[in-house]
Amino acid sequence: MIECIVQNAADAKEAEELGATRLELVSAIELGGLTPSYGTVHHVMNSVEIPVQVMIRPHPYGFMYRAEDKLAMKKDISLLYEMGYKRIVIGALTEHKTIDTVFLDDLFSDFSELDVTFHRAFDETRNQIEAYRTLVPYRKNIKRILTSGGAADCTDGKDMLLELVQLQSKLQGPNILPGSGLNAENIATLHEVIQAKEYHFGSGVRYNQSFEEGMDQGKIARIRKALSK
Repeated sequence: MIECIVQNAADAKEAEELGATRLELVSAIELGGLTPSYGTVHHVMNSVEIPVQVMIRPHPYGFMYRAEDKLAMKKDISLLYEMGYKRIVIGALTEHKTIDTVFLDDLFSDFSELDVTFHRAFDETRNQIEAYRTLVPYRKNIKRILTSGGAADCTDGKDMLLELVQLQSKLQGPNILPGSGLNAENIATLHEVIQAKEYHFGSGVRYNQSFEEGMDQGKIARIRKALSK
């Protein structure tokens, strides 16, 4: 499973054509990714056949949310539901850097059919093993966790990523989705260590490592080849 970050329908169509198997749709990638507009969501949904996970993140100022932030996030999700769309990317922490389970309980009580990627708020938890165990009971909705193993990128976090993948297998919990710093040059080596079932790519699949550039067909082809072995 190769997931690529996209910001619009042109990005999405190109990624699908070049072999991506799932997309993460965001706006403002320079801020780490925020909630895209509904016009963009609608356009992307009608442009590709592969699954699209829509970012739900109201601001770039950390992952602890006030009551009004959470209401806004739930309103965004409600509007997606009205569009017939139930795949999202979301995450929230407490002031103690643990998973905000109160918010998750409320969220899944109101939106029981969500298919969720818990995003890299996971990497800011005080302990990734503890955080993973916290998320296991939510596996009906939380299908995957985007993480670099608590490090700056997957290269630095590879040992923790391996430990998390092993824990995933042991507990049959959400899939570990390694992301951050992955590219055509390092994916084979990292996959040999981590052995995840899916990987998340951003600028590493674009020309000049830039979101201002298009998808690089050669890079995606090399990634697909590396992961098919």
